[in-house]
Amino acid sequence: MAQIDLNSDLGESFGPWPMGDDAAMLAIVTSANIACGFHAGDPAGILRTLREAAARGVAVGAHIGYRDLAGFGRRNMAVGYDDLFAETIFQIGALQGLAKAAGTRVSYVKPHGALYNTIAHDAAQASAVIAGVLAVDPALPLMALAGAPVVAQARDAGLQVICEAFADRGYLPDGRLVQRGTPGATIHDPALIAARMLRLAREGVIEAIDGQDIRLEAQSICVHGDNPAAVAIARQLREDLVAGGIALRAVTG
Repeated sequence: MAQIDLNSDLGESFGPWPMGDDAAMLAIVTSANIACGFHAGDPAGILRTLREAAARGVAVGAHIGYRDLAGFGRRNMAVGYDDLFAETIFQIGALQGLAKAAGTRVSYVKPHGALYNTIAHDAAQASAVIAGVLAVDPALPLMALAGAPVVAQARDAGLQVICEAFADRGYLPDGRLVQRGTPGATIHDPALIAARMLRLAREGVIEAIDGQDIRLEAQSICVHGDNPAAVAIARQLREDLVAGGIALRAVTG
């Protein structure tokens, strides 16, 4: 039976400002990328989400990002190697401490937002993140954009890589994501999203924005948790994948 991981970005609420519905998403996904406080999340809220993930047996990943609360980590930043290396270690370590207190553990690392997109193709920033992960624990896999140069770079450095596809994002013919704010960047129809991801899980193929089919190696599918339709999208995606004969399992446990 074909299988795939279903993940979402969680733990992003900040004080009295909620972001998404973590409890509902944790009933659907198999892995949770938990904010580490740099782009979103406060310690108490992160701990609550970790406890809920532990209670539901959902795998936990460190969702590291640029130090950019105001921009939600979605603004490009020119961060030097030493700073990015240390900030990677800092964020993973912070989440490891909270995860231990919650009765779970960090089992992979996934960069967030602009950092994720930058290291996909920027070897310099990617090298700092990769080195940071290796310094904390060489056994921690890196979740990265399927087909991007960072996949080979991380593997060459000795990291396991979890290749990821995005359920609700449009793709360019070269495998890159359509830039946010441009037409086709985000897909909102739950049925269309589910159909695209079922095909990806079965055939390893996704349709690009120009109608061209592109091949993607993907072990995990991400559903963004920071929009009002996230839970409905994730629920239909899970139901359609299971109905289509796809087993949902975390890549790491």
